[in-house]
Amino acid sequence: MSRRDVVVTGLGATSPLGGDVASTWDAMLAGRSGVSKLTQDWAEQLPVRIAAQLAVEPSEVLDRVRLRKLDRSEAVALIAAAEAWADAGFAPDSIDTERLAVVVGSGIGGAQTLLAQDDILEASGARRVSPHTVPMLMPNGPAAFVGLEYGAKAGVHAPTSACATGAEAIGWALDIIRSGRADVVIAGGTEAVIHPLPIAGFASMRAMSTRNDDPERASRPWDKGRDGFVLGEGAGILILESAEHAAARGARVYARLAGVGMTSDGYDIVQPHPEGAGAVRAIRAALRDADMAGLDIKHVNAHATSTPVGDIAEIVGLHLAIGDHPVITATKSMTGHLLGAAGALESIATILAIRDSVVPPTINLDDPDDGLTLDVAALKARPLDIPAALNNSFGFGGHNIALIFARA
Repeated sequence: MSRRDVVVTGLGATSPLGGDVASTWDAMLAGRSGVSKLTQDWAEQLPVRIAAQLAVEPSEVLDRVRLRKLDRSEAVALIAAAEAWADAGFAPDSIDTERLAVVVGSGIGGAQTLLAQDDILEASGARRVSPHTVPMLMPNGPAAFVGLEYGAKAGVHAPTSACATGAEAIGWALDIIRSGRADVVIAGGTEAVIHPLPIAGFASMRAMSTRNDDPERASRPWDKGRDGFVLGEGAGILILESAEHAAARGARVYARLAGVGMTSDGYDIVQPHPEGAGAVRAIRAALRDADMAGLDIKHVNAHATSTPVGDIAEIVGLHLAIGDHPVITATKSMTGHLLGAAGALESIATILAIRDSVVPPTINLDDPDDGLTLDVAALKARPLDIPAALNNSFGFGGHNIALIFARA
């Protein structure tokens, strides 16, 4: 049986750079940072007092009554999904919902709800705990709410693979369509955990930047002065379809999802393999899946979080798996690290780079690490013809996801 081609027909996002895809992309190309100081009272006690917060609050998009029943991670997923669905241009009642699936994941899930309701329990007792608590905190909540919004009946799935979650969701979507279980999949990732406990936990690991007095310059992948990632929040959602389904309805196609590679390190719960072995296997698997060679990849949107170890391990892996020819970038320098949403938002950036023939910049790269031996679009965007591009995502637990997008 011939394998079904899978294409991207809709994009949606809400991020630290903008409340939709267009504003986020414009800010990326301009090299703007979405990182700012935390002004909440609780931030004063923390060693890290910066984050990449949403540019547009969910309350500006969704009504107050609905928001009371949603965790913040669920709200931003619904906002991004609505944009992606509209962008895909489905006519009313035009889709068979028994052929529609959802794969939307979160790395941490409804942590804000869990912690807030625990505070209420301790202060006021069980009777004051919201009856919406469990649907708001459960990790499959974002996927479930998106599925309900669009009546998806071909399956609703919620992968959880830390910072690789959004990319893994897109990989699952590819498999679902190829297998014939659905014609259309709403796929991506969401995260909203800018809260004192996650920040304190990451800070205790010394994983986060402490440039509290210089927030816009805190996220600096591959720079010698990098001292950790900056926590971000938001969501990225893609509409994926079989090429036949998209053609039958005359859909506009952004790109083809050509290949996916998924591996695990089997090495450490938080540290990547120092030689990028798991990443290499994932990239090579994606190349085989796409029936491509390393030389076919002209651009890489790297995972590059701005941590001392992880950034260079990825460079080593890219050298081994592809070579030294691609132009790479790290958009986390602008968005911060959206954890479970990162791979989805960066997939959107990769797709738009192909569409517009331009590589968004890596900002704050003032003094490149000696281990940075690949060509980076540093400080400003770079025009480039991009027939095919790679997006990498890696997560705690040793998860490695490589996605290859190609011009349709």
